[in-house]
Amino acid sequence: MDDYASDVLVLGIGNLLWADEGFGVRCAEVLAERYELPTTVRVMDGGTQGLYLLPYVQQAKRLIVFDAVDYGLEPGTVKLVEDDEVPRFMGAKKMSLHQTGFQEVIAAAVLTGQCPERMLLIGVQPEELDDYGGSLRDVVKARIPECVEAVVALLAEWGYGATRRTTTTDSCDNVLSIDAYEAGRPSHEAACRIGDDRFLTS
Repeated sequence: MDDYASDVLVLGIGNLLWADEGFGVRCAEVLAERYELPTTVRVMDGGTQGLYLLPYVQQAKRLIVFDAVDYGLEPGTVKLVEDDEVPRFMGAKKMSLHQTGFQEVIAAAVLTGQCPERMLLIGVQPEELDDYGGSLRDVVKARIPECVEAVVALLAEWGYGATRRTTTTDSCDNVLSIDAYEAGRPSHEAACRIGDDRFLTS
């Protein structure tokens, strides 16, 4: 497999620093930690990279995206969107610049005739976004396991079996891993609601 090509590209997109905006990245993190995947399946933290993700998308046969999406539903609601419907939902009710950027990635892939043959968006309705330095809200965090299991089941259906790890990969040294990130956050009562001292500079 070259630097960009994969049979299946699983992307977690969003921004960890804005509460529920980090849902997609956390899902990708959990999938990679808990499962051993075939070498033809690539799991990536797409973050807010936008068009930098284009070559990965162009060379993938199938694309799965985890993201927080404003569907206008109850917080924590999970909605799966497939194939031609994905671009429309990525652009509806944009919550941040990363969604605009990823909509452009898909549009560019289509324009160049190199769009994945199958696409799936697994989106969750966020509860809170305007909390810089905050983590996922409980109602959103609780949906991660079922979303990850849905992807594992789909991969198996597509012929890419995943094996559950007996021990999860160690991400404790990563200050942005969810456990370390949440442990470093002040309590809800003590936290500055307009920012987080860990990310503010003078």
